[in-house]
Amino acid sequence: MTALTLSTSGAPALRADAIVIGVAKGAKGPVVAAGAEALDQAYDGRLAGVLETLGASGAEGEVTKLPAPAGFKAPLVVAVGLGPRPEQDAGYGAEALRRAAGVAARALTGAKKAGFALPLADAADAGAVAEGALLGAYSFDAYKENGATGAAARTARNGKGPLGEAALLGGKSRDKAYRAAVERASALAEELNRARDLVNTPPNDLDPEAFAAVARAAGKEHGVKVQVLDEKALAKGGYGGILGVGAGSAAPPRLVKLTYTHPKAGKHLAFVGKGITYDSGGISLKPAGHNETMKCDMSGAAAVFAAVVAVARLGLEVNVTGWLALAENMPSGTATRPGDVLRMYSGKTVEVLNTDAEGRLVLADALWAASLEKPDAIVDVATLTGAMVLALGNRTFGVMANDDAFRSSIVDAAEEVGEASWPMPLPEHLRKGMDTPTADLANMGERMGGGLVAGLFLREFVGEGITWAHLDIAGPAFNESGPFGYTPKGGTGSGVRTLVRLAELTAAGDLD
Repeated sequence: MTALTLSTSGAPALRADAIVIGVAKGAKGPVVAAGAEALDQAYDGRLAGVLETLGASGAEGEVTKLPAPAGFKAPLVVAVGLGPRPEQDAGYGAEALRRAAGVAARALTGAKKAGFALPLADAADAGAVAEGALLGAYSFDAYKENGATGAAARTARNGKGPLGEAALLGGKSRDKAYRAAVERASALAEELNRARDLVNTPPNDLDPEAFAAVARAAGKEHGVKVQVLDEKALAKGGYGGILGVGAGSAAPPRLVKLTYTHPKAGKHLAFVGKGITYDSGGISLKPAGHNETMKCDMSGAAAVFAAVVAVARLGLEVNVTGWLALAENMPSGTATRPGDVLRMYSGKTVEVLNTDAEGRLVLADALWAASLEKPDAIVDVATLTGAMVLALGNRTFGVMANDDAFRSSIVDAAEEVGEASWPMPLPEHLRKGMDTPTADLANMGERMGGGLVAGLFLREFVGEGITWAHLDIAGPAFNESGPFGYTPKGGTGSGVRTLVRLAELTAAGDLD
């Protein structure tokens, strides 16, 4: 991953390939942001005019390159748009800084080192720039050039490896708050990028067993206890949902439990992730054109895995348990059929009317397993329904909960870290649509409001009295369009930062 440093050098003295500055969109043209004073002085105070001549406006995501002036060790200046100039004395905001740093990092692919002279009002701004730079520099090239992996292989192939080092200028390297912000950004970005790697890995190399092996290795490295239930243990325990979904695949399912504990923790959070390593739809086969990206159907489990490891690395004073419900949904002679009835881990029976509504089945077992430990709250994360994409688009996830205040807290936390979310209801009248004369409930209900129906189904498997929320990340989990901000094409790591922020708020006693 791209190295990250807090530099004490001024922009002119920094030996680097480029200096990154911020440009805002003002009422009368581009406005050079704080952090670029030395550069503006070198241009005799006319840097904004030079940028405008080159076509810069300060719009978000805009990149303008120009030669560095005499006296600068770096040969190149990269001016990146921050969006509208804020009100007087107002900062640019963490998300604007993240996105600008991410855009700059992508624009500097192939560079060994860049100095980021973006406006830093405080340590939080430094953390935002650091996070954006590390996330924006991400690339996934492990399967290119005959399986060569790593930055060295990419550089040997085309000289365009990711940015080697991001040096933050203007930060206070001896200030504990600045150092802590940068260290947090580094740990969080590394784990979020690991989640992206998992989502992008082809399903022939990431089946449930392989995913479990990754979790074991990470747990050993970062002090997280990992327990894996294989198909025999699942059968013995009565996990009918996970077994039913995985019945058609030659790669058997797994339930992975990750446990992080802190000796001073007063609260316990449980995170549950849908981990369908490939979703063909099963017997209810998906139509042509809908299978090609279904390696991403384990994005929820990837988010939970990354969040638990990040929490451990940050040493937060909260106990966190992660549950990864892993299975491959395939059609075969042993696959679950529409009309089959599964007995779930909770003891309830479910009539399977559509085998492509499989995520809720594996989550149901994991939710009940998490409930038995009586955590203070459970949050599940899943690429669960196409209905949520239709409702909210490709960049926003839906949040449902059995407690309105908890739902609001999650939406607020998501906004704080730069993840777009929207509160969604759980209308009681939709529950009746899952009634069936054959079993306790069916895995399908009314077609309209399908994302909400899925949430109502999951609620049936949450223990009584436990606060619970459901994040449907079907839209933002996998970006099929071009990169933007610090978000790459492919796996995005959606949900990781929201979960980590929830853990931080809980540890601080700021989340009831």
